[in-house]
Amino acid sequence: MVKKVNTTDDPYGEMLLASYRSGEKLSEIIEREDSYIDTGSTPGLYLSEYKSWPAAEKRALNYASGRALDVGCGAGRHSLFLQDKGLDVTAIDNSRGAIKVGKARGIRRPLIRSISELSKFKTGSFDTVLMMGNNFGLFGDHRTARRLLNELGRITSDAGVIIAGTRNPYGTTSRDHLRYHKLNRDRGRLPGQITFRVRFGSLVGEWFDYLLVSPDEMESILEGTGWQIIKFLGNKSGNYYAVIKKAES
Repeated sequence: MVKKVNTTDDPYGEMLLASYRSGEKLSEIIEREDSYIDTGSTPGLYLSEYKSWPAAEKRALNYASGRALDVGCGAGRHSLFLQDKGLDVTAIDNSRGAIKVGKARGIRRPLIRSISELSKFKTGSFDTVLMMGNNFGLFGDHRTARRLLNELGRITSDAGVIIAGTRNPYGTTSRDHLRYHKLNRDRGRLPGQITFRVRFGSLVGEWFDYLLVSPDEMESILEGTGWQIIKFLGNKSGNYYAVIKKAES
């Protein structure tokens, strides 16, 4: 008899806990709504050390200063790096397992909180917002991105900066991905919007939306939100980072 799949809202966190406790290089599995399956990251990425990070990622972190909010902190590698540089970092993730790992690794201000709960922070609480590891995608879709960018404007100082990572979805030649792009266009979504769930072992998470965008699409999303891109770093046809500052009024 086939055993029924266990369901959980945190297979990603369980993967991080297993990686941290065992020292093994593990990765979650991504299941897209069209049944496409892939690994979610390079095994061991979430616990990797600074020396192994891409050059563009390292350069992007140089723009961080002051009080920082790390959105989707995972196991905390960026938070810990900035803490060591003397920044006051608040690290948030909706994964209980991720926050548990981050706290064990030394994050001083870890919070179980999703990007949809930014309203819980006071006005002007932060100078820098990190959205590393393709976490611009946590906005989910175009409309939600614009709403949450306005909220990020409220909780950051006048000199606020967002450092965001993403991947240009149009750099692919995969027929599976190109078919999915067409499906998205046909239903009025941006081609790089993904509906997927995370698996780890027998654990299965809930479906949610994630957004990958080209540089032009990012600029379009930012228009009218009070934010503007001042620099792109990395390969704009693949993985890249954007340094985003408040627009001058």
